[in-house]
Amino acid sequence: MDKEKIASAVRQILEAIGEDPDRQGLLDTPERVAKMYEEVFSGLSKDPAVHCETVFEEQHEEMVLVKDIQFSSMCEHHLVPFIGVAHIAYIPKNGRVIGLSKMARIVDDISKRPQLQERITKSVADLLMEELDPVGVMVILEAEHMCMSIRGVKKQGSNTVTSAVRGSFRKNSKSRNEVLSLIGK
Repeated sequence: MDKEKIASAVRQILEAIGEDPDRQGLLDTPERVAKMYEEVFSGLSKDPAVHCETVFEEQHEEMVLVKDIQFSSMCEHHLVPFIGVAHIAYIPKNGRVIGLSKMARIVDDISKRPQLQERITKSVADLLMEELDPVGVMVILEAEHMCMSIRGVKKQGSNTVTSAVRGSFRKNSKSRNEVLSLIGK
């Protein structure tokens, strides 16, 4: 990541909006923004599939659900944040399970890029289906988008919910309803 180029661009933005980038409060802002961008876009240099490399053989073929995984991402349309929670359920096949924290790491790696909520949801589900070959996967994301909250229609508190349903969850409404019940939907 070219932090020097980012800092230069931020300085130009400050000048373009009529601010003085050399005034006391803004003096280090370009470098702070560059450092922040390095953090919030860190997923660009990561492969989330690495979190599926270690698989445990456990005779468990019932649903596994990790809910309320906090995440944040940057809307690729306005470069402002959206913040929310992810819920991930899967049914292991042949007892193939991954560590619970790996699901949170997958969400982090995928969300730390200029993104759309719909793409994060689909990407997490597709990655788990491809890497784990489970019976089914269901991913639900709920997030508040600052591009709706602080600009445009200015509707604070409105949440966007997206889902990706794969395998047995798509075919079996009882399993799908069980996930929804467990996450309180």
